[in-house]
Amino acid sequence: MPTRLGTKIIVFTDIHFTAENRAGRPDPDASLASGIAHVNHYHSDADLVVFSGDLTHHGDAASYAKLKARLADLKLPYHLLIGNHDNRDTFRAAFPDAAGDPNGFVQAVIDLPGARLITLDTLFAPPYDYPAAHAGTLCGARLAWLEDQLATPSAKPTVIIMHHPPHDTGFEAMDSIKLRNGPAFYDALARHAPVRHLVCGHIHRTISGSHRGLPFSIFKSTVGQMPMLFEGTNTAVENDEPAAYGIVFINGDGVLAHTEDYALNPLTTPA
Repeated sequence: MPTRLGTKIIVFTDIHFTAENRAGRPDPDASLASGIAHVNHYHSDADLVVFSGDLTHHGDAASYAKLKARLADLKLPYHLLIGNHDNRDTFRAAFPDAAGDPNGFVQAVIDLPGARLITLDTLFAPPYDYPAAHAGTLCGARLAWLEDQLATPSAKPTVIIMHHPPHDTGFEAMDSIKLRNGPAFYDALARHAPVRHLVCGHIHRTISGSHRGLPFSIFKSTVGQMPMLFEGTNTAVENDEPAAYGIVFINGDGVLAHTEDYALNPLTTPA
């Protein structure tokens, strides 16, 4: 049945890999290993797996090396984006074949049989000056590149994937570190043929809706979720709700997005 729903994308976000486990926090390696096994078993027909940023927690070489080793277990093609906890140069050293634009940003166009994905690099660095660098941005060069891609005709439905949401989500803390120039992003989209859907991470929460007429989906993390507390300024607060990944179907009629709390649906094999 899934094949009739269109191009199938699996989305992991905010996996926050570390070389050593953080005290009192879920083990990111064990969580991703479970998620990968789950996808290999239940979604072997997927066209692509996208990791939409915050691949590591500290942006260090040891964490990227550990992540690269874990990704070898994935039986499907995958594509990596970066987020505010990543380091662009260290990422590129670990994944030298990762797709990028001519300016060195980690963003690309992925043409699949039934869809076109545009993935964006929203890292506001260097300098890696935190907490300011936890917000996102699309500089002039990145926005110009995006407009060039949107201006290129495509008969396939277009979906954009990026780490930082370009609009408020209702969480005071996380909205303080959203994409800094969201209006410019939406203005760029308005000048071109419609984008069908926007996929983001960053919030560690399942959220859906629309902004300026563009439907969006935000998926949960694999290592801790944002509590349903709209007020407050602590961007690091988490609860132990189960890890999840997204399942996105794209076809000529629209986009269908699901979330899979895979810890609640553990991998089982027939007796």
